[in-house]
Amino acid sequence: MSLSLEWLVRHFAKPIAVARSTVTGVTDERKNMDRWLGDGGMPIIAAIGGSIDAYGIDGEDLGWATGTFSPTEIACNPHGFVQAGVQTILLDAVINFAINSALRGRDRTKATIEIKSELMRPVQRGETYQLRGDVVRLGRQVAYGEGSLINAAGETVSRATSTFLIHRDQG
Repeated sequence: MSLSLEWLVRHFAKPIAVARSTVTGVTDERKNMDRWLGDGGMPIIAAIGGSIDAYGIDGEDLGWATGTFSPTEIACNPHGFVQAGVQTILLDAVINFAINSALRGRDRTKATIEIKSELMRPVQRGETYQLRGDVVRLGRQVAYGEGSLINAAGETVSRATSTFLIHRDQG
């Protein structure tokens, strides 16, 4: 059965709260990123078995994003294990999504400046893992985030910290 993007959006799009500035005459809206749920606009995410499923803003006005990872054959080495680079792609993507969810208007991330990943437990095909990305600090030009990949037992299998360059819309 083939599902259209329109049908998927109608049935699975999650509403997100819109924040507005209290300053008279200024509208400060959070962006609606529902169209990017799933592969985050990057086909490689889906190809390796990843999906970004939800996003939002926490009580400190910082962004977060969550998703899942069920490794596909292309994500694994010949022994069925997922190597560091593949895990880092997913962690980079979920942190990027979290940062973009915290930005307003047409502001967006421009590039990953630095990323450091740590692998603590093996990730293998046939298992499903949870992804989580959080904004740690959002500055004018640079944002800092962290991400985790969690197994079914609730254990962190890998994590990353990352720094992103921010593009601020001047228009």
